[in-house]
Amino acid sequence: MSKKTLVIGASTDPSRYAFLAANRLLSHGHTIELIGRDQGQIGGNEIHTTKPALAGVDTVTMYISPKRQPEYYDYIVGLKPKRVIFNPGTENPEFEALLTQNKIEPLEACTLVMLSTGQY
Repeated sequence: MSKKTLVIGASTDPSRYAFLAANRLLSHGHTIELIGRDQGQIGGNEIHTTKPALAGVDTVTMYISPKRQPEYYDYIVGLKPKRVIFNPGTENPEFEALLTQNKIEPLEACTLVMLSTGQY
């Protein structure tokens, strides 16, 4: 089943985990939206440098450090995703508590591992 996923911290740098995750999500049949610092494309999908109005987001996967996350708190909560994945190095207890209060599941996990093991 396809899950629309927002990748925050997207990059066109092939050595970045966010780039690998975006491509792996596409190869597993998921629809992706991308937000990053720099414009570009991954798999024909534009990287937004702003916070676009989106609907139907199932999952948000984080690839930005906790210190950069507060500017996204209200935006992500407003998207009403089912879950937010905190990839290694992005764990943020403050944001995870806010998500839980808003009935959004926070997961400390790795998107790449979840996809490769069929747990996505």
